[in-house]
Amino acid sequence: KSGVSPDKNPAKLDREDAIKILKAISEVKIMAPPTDCLSPIGDTLIKKGLMHVLEGLRPEYYATPVTRSPKAVNGNPFVVEAGIVYGGDIPSDGPVQILRFANRVPLLYQQGACAITKSISEMDWRRYGLEQRGGKGIPYGPAIILVHIASTKVPFTSEGKEAVASFPELQSEIGLALRLCARNLKSHLNKMERKKKTHAKFEIVQEILPDMARKAAEHLGRPVPNLDMTITRIMNVVWIEPTVKKVDKKTRAVTFTVYNYTNLPRTFMLHAQLPKEAVNLTLFGHQHFKDMNEEGKANWTIPELQPSQHTEVTFELVGDMADTFDADDVYFSGLNPAMVMGAELLPGDWGIKGMEIVQTDEYVEDDYVEEKEEVEDLGED
Repeated sequence: KSGVSPDKNPAKLDREDAIKILKAISEVKIMAPPTDCLSPIGDTLIKKGLMHVLEGLRPEYYATPVTRSPKAVNGNPFVVEAGIVYGGDIPSDGPVQILRFANRVPLLYQQGACAITKSISEMDWRRYGLEQRGGKGIPYGPAIILVHIASTKVPFTSEGKEAVASFPELQSEIGLALRLCARNLKSHLNKMERKKKTHAKFEIVQEILPDMARKAAEHLGRPVPNLDMTITRIMNVVWIEPTVKKVDKKTRAVTFTVYNYTNLPRTFMLHAQLPKEAVNLTLFGHQHFKDMNEEGKANWTIPELQPSQHTEVTFELVGDMADTFDADDVYFSGLNPAMVMGAELLPGDWGIKGMEIVQTDEYVEDDYVEEKEEVEDLGED
């Protein structure tokens, strides 16, 4: 592939030949080195480590930790892991906190000389929701960034083992791991922004229309009409509202309240990734619970939820890992994504089979017509 004859004497290779060979090596896909000699931290311990650093502060969001595929630098295999927590009680008026680890040992000194810090500084964090002057340097905002490098021989800058040396292969992997985490963070922030706008519309319809109907009825001396079907027709969505309440120091009560603001009964499924260590029996005893796999991916079936009605999915999470659950990361299947607010369509890479969409979106006119006639009668009086 390099165009250099394999029979050529290495002592006679010139600069151009070396450049061609180096370029060809970088383009060839080589099998990843074995990882049985490495000790990555893993998702669970990354979250627990971040919780320990928080010291009682409750963040808004734990980005899913990222573990990159193993690569090699100077012939030594290595793996890069990264995690981010954001928002909540984390101070937002200073630079983000950086946690650097090498083979599970924290690196406490020479932060500025470390490849991890350089990779963080070279990313443009503004596109991911953090402040950064000029698109370079340590970003500002309510976040903690953790990066761990596991290797048989970590390339430290000195014998003191206080900072990781900069190598292109290493910095590239750190950057890719950070970008994956940052994309998860950006996705969460976008989801929260959409939810905020939709919630404002939801509250306007829920509060202003009944007030208008009540005042109009008082003025006309007529009974207040039932606006359930009117609100349903205006909203035309299935609304999923997640809440988490603190029961005690170790227990969190999670509720998914599901409203059917459409004109047809709806049957569908809800899905969420739960921390398995925190699950207790309240999950399995709920009427809507279907199953949960070994990865903690739980599924609930909502059968025949009638128009203008609502139902609840409730369970408790117990222990240190309870706070790592993000109730806003709830997914659905079996419904047209255009009609669902408060949840995302089940991702195709989850490895589980969701419910197929089998319902049409035809309107049921009878109740609407009847209600329209009632409103017209009020107007005539």
